[in-house]
Amino acid sequence: MASFPVINMEKLNGEERAATMEKIQDACENWGFFELVNHGISPEFMDTVERLTKEHYKKCMEQRFKEMVASKGLEAVQSEINDLDWESTFFLRHLPVSNIAEVPDLEDEYRKTMKDFAAQLEKLAEHLLDLLCENLGLEQGYLKKVFYGSKGPTFGTKVSNYPPCPQPDLIKGLREHTDAGGIILLFQDDKVSGLQLLKDGEWVDVPPMRHSIVINIGDQLEVITNGKYKSVLHRVIAQTDGNRMSLASFYNPGSDAVIYPAPELVKKEENKGLYPKFVFEDYMKLYAGLKFQAKEPRFEAMKDMENPNLGPIATV
Repeated sequence: MASFPVINMEKLNGEERAATMEKIQDACENWGFFELVNHGISPEFMDTVERLTKEHYKKCMEQRFKEMVASKGLEAVQSEINDLDWESTFFLRHLPVSNIAEVPDLEDEYRKTMKDFAAQLEKLAEHLLDLLCENLGLEQGYLKKVFYGSKGPTFGTKVSNYPPCPQPDLIKGLREHTDAGGIILLFQDDKVSGLQLLKDGEWVDVPPMRHSIVINIGDQLEVITNGKYKSVLHRVIAQTDGNRMSLASFYNPGSDAVIYPAPELVKKEENKGLYPKFVFEDYMKLYAGLKFQAKEPRFEAMKDMENPNLGPIATV
């Protein structure tokens, strides 16, 4: 199997630009995932984000997680657990309105650092969307415009820790799923692995690399690209040793954004009618109850719910 795609973003500025754009295209079409290095967020700053995230877990969340495990008797389970994940998480919302000031138990330095980190990730996400437009032959800014809705995109970070698990064969760190949203930017632990994606019927490790950002395609980009790019099943395997840090930032359409295949990517007959037209918020309501199930029935359900007021999907 080909090795996991790693994209050096510095090469977009020189004579290797065309080859690098081709590598991004191949990753979007055949992997649904790729890893960025030299992405413009400084290594020193990422070290600070990691240090503060791990300190916050130790100080505010580790004991709570242990109490939850004890209350549910999870350390002594004898059979596979399918209705929960071995993770400790909280969520930060950045756009359209930040909630960082309201989240309890965060040190001031951590609040400020995460706000700065979100601003840099937002910029990176929008740059990536423009690169995808270029590869897809869409006009510059098309994806950002579709994501915008009336109030701008939604953007937030799921801060997760995956503590050592005594029964990793019986409890997943995070059960397999595709991501509902647009484009996901992940800063993951470089010492403790666990993230895997499904490729050609096999689970493949996403390699932990120091100071990299892992990118993956969400369901909305699959719809907009009319299936040219696909969201891919992934999961987190819990480990017996080490605490894995994961900061997954989701750059998603605005709640009232209307999502549908880009007309330029829908040929008159070929692949027509594969994907529905819907309001992003409606998809998220459906996804909330079906996250750990296959995405195809979600798309079919959205077709059944299609609102005639949104009009037909255009073709070129």
